[in-house]
Order: sequence, then structure tokens, then C-alpha cells
Amino acid sequence: MGRRRGAALETAALVLVLSSAFLHAAWNALLKRHPNPEVGVVSVMSVVILASGIWALGMRGPAFSSTEGLVWALWAGVCESVYLAGLARSLRQAPLGLAYTVSRGGAMLLVWPVSVLWLGEAVSPWTVSGVALICVGLAVMNLSHSAGAMGTGVAWAALSAVGIAGYHLSYKMALGTGAQPPALFATGLLVALPVLILERGRQQGWAAFRREALLAPGLVLTAGLISALSFGLLLTALAGGGAGAVLTLRNTSIAFALVLAALQGERLGRRQLSGAALVAVGAVLLGVPE
Repeated sequence: MGRRRGAALETAALVLVLSSAFLHAAWNALLKRHPNPEVGVVSVMSVVILASGIWALGMRGPAFSSTEGLVWALWAGVCESVYLAGLARSLRQAPLGLAYTVSRGGAMLLVWPVSVLWLGEAVSPWTVSGVALICVGLAVMNLSHSAGAMGTGVAWAALSAVGIAGYHLSYKMALGTGAQPPALFATGLLVALPVLILERGRQQGWAAFRREALLAPGLVLTAGLISALSFGLLLTALAGGGAGAVLTLRNTSIAFALVLAALQGERLGRRQLSGAALVAVGAVLLGVPE
């Protein structure tokens, strides 16, 4: 009986993570369609905070059972601001498929050694093979995109990868202290949002910022709700399983992003498609149990 229950929990976690992966790629694809993604991300995150806050109010018990959990949530917010700023710029200067693959694949390369050395995650032939494939895939994808605006977009995607790795590890640590997923996510974004607003307002000009923040309200609302659901599913899976594989399996969203990019009319070359496929396979191998 206990064995069947454990299998059910593993299956449930897998469904949660894969659903989160698809939804994450979907809201990124919607942001790509915003007239100004660098301002649109601020509007989308405002919707996410509202949705996550409403969800948190419906939870029972304390949002954070310890000061340590709150500190990790605040640090996750700093990392979220790095991620979101880099994401918006990369989507503006590089194709969705390329920017998304570099940011998510790069994050996996950063999370994996930290998980092994600091969090005690096991090393297996599968994980080593996965890391190797991701390295090769990222190198292949970027061989022909190293100059000009495209190269700048890739650089921003790489910075975004640093933020992704940071908030993933921070959320994992906070959940380990008993923090509730919706409160954790809302707190992180409440830290990140003012940083984004200040940075965007100064660079864009406050009048232009206010005007462009109100553009495409339907797209913004849809992307915000999808993003909130995506992160909610991810953190719920992390809270229930706590396995490092959850973080890496979720990055199979790279494959979903490529499909959505193709539906939006993007045409990646054979080299970029091959590299993205290697990254996606590497993500799956990183999630294979020992």
C-alpha cells in the first residue's frame, strides 16, 4: 500500500512539474508579443503578485514559520529582479527560442554543482551526461550568434540564467524551513517589482513608462495569471517532494518554448534546433533518479 502511495506522489509531482514547464514557456511567449517586453514584464509581475497574494490569504497557518525562511524569500526576490530584467532585454534583442534556451539551460549548469556540493544531491552517470549535453547544446546554439544585437541578447539571457539559478536555490531553501509556496513567491516578487519599476522608469522615462505599462491589458492579464499558476505548481511540487530533480525537470520547458516560438513564426536554423534539442535531452537526464 505504501509503495503505491509513493508512486502516486511521484507521478503527481511529475505532472505538476511538466504542467509548470509548459505554462512557464507560455507566459514567456506572451511577453515576447508585448510591444515593449521590458515594460510589459513589470505589468505581468504586478498581476502575478496580486494573484499570489489572493492565494496566500486563503492558506492556513503562518506564511513563514521562521526568520530563516523569510530571509531566503527576500534573497529570492533579489535574484528574481536580476532574472526578470535580463529576461525582458534578451526577449527584445534575441529570438524566443534562443533566449529561453540560454537562460534556462545556463541556470541548470549553475544549479547542478551547487546542489551537489552544498545540498548533498547525488552524482550519477545520468547527471554528468546531462550537464555535458547542456554544455554542448549551448555552445552549438551560440556559435552563430556572437555579435551585434543578437550577441547582446544572448548576454542578457546569460545574466538571466544567474538570476534563475539564484531564486531556484533560494526557494528550495525557504521551502525547507516550512514556508508556504504562495506567500514565498509573492514575497520574492514584492522585492523584485520595485527594483524593476525604478530601473525601467529611469531608463524609459516615467511618462513613457506609465503609458506603455498600460498597453495590451488582455495579454498582460493572461500572461500574469499563467505565470502565477506556473510558479504555484512548481513550488507545490518542491514543497511535496523536495527533490533537486524537480528544479531540473521543470526546465524541459525549453522544448515547449521552441514549439511556441515556431508557432509565432520564428525560424531557428538547423544548428540552433540541434543545440536546443541537446539542452532539452540534457534537462531530462539531469532529472533521472540515481
